[in-house]
Amino acid sequence: MTQEPLDDFDKFARDYKAILDKSLKFGGEKGEYFSAYKAGFIARQLGRGFQGKILEHGCGVGLLSQDLLRQFPGSTVDGYDVSALSIGHVPPNLKHQGCFTPDFDQLAGGYDLIVVANVLHHIETPEREKEIVRLKKLLKSGGRIIIFEHNPLNPLTRKIVRDSPLDHGVVLLPSTETILYLKNAGFLNIKRSYIVFFPRIFSVLRWLEPYLSWLPWGAQYALMGQA
Repeated sequence: MTQEPLDDFDKFARDYKAILDKSLKFGGEKGEYFSAYKAGFIARQLGRGFQGKILEHGCGVGLLSQDLLRQFPGSTVDGYDVSALSIGHVPPNLKHQGCFTPDFDQLAGGYDLIVVANVLHHIETPEREKEIVRLKKLLKSGGRIIIFEHNPLNPLTRKIVRDSPLDHGVVLLPSTETILYLKNAGFLNIKRSYIVFFPRIFSVLRWLEPYLSWLPWGAQYALMGQA
């Protein structure tokens, strides 16, 4: 299969949220649930008192960036995405407080946190490690990177990815592959957590999820490393 080039996301920019919600319908939730979930997960890892410069790499139309700003109101959030049309749909309040750009060279650097949420599987395999190395150069010494990716061990995840026009032809990354990229880039204190275990029909059980982070059946995984 041919992988969807990242810059082809321009064609999804106007209807991105509707396409995303339709793709997630099988699991019973919409895109806002997952962006809030990720931001909440990050807040538990760093503490809700965290303040600093945050970059969302692959920010799209700004769903997760918005939730990051809500979780960390004393911080500034920048966003980068190769899709210029997607950047055009980022809400004004985000653009007023930070830099949202399709030009990597416009990013300020000196970030305390870089978040990469379900982006690496859209990058051709030979370029993935290079992208992580490039991002590490934007972090302060001691700064952190948090990567979220679809877990190919989960059959529901594979179905959703297979059926989504946003993920046409992608090659998913097992967590061991992503960990290797982080190690090769020089990241330290790498931590893996599996997340998103229960679809909406079993939402009453979601309080258990923080205790299941070791179990490789989550729909996604999160990796945190320190520069």
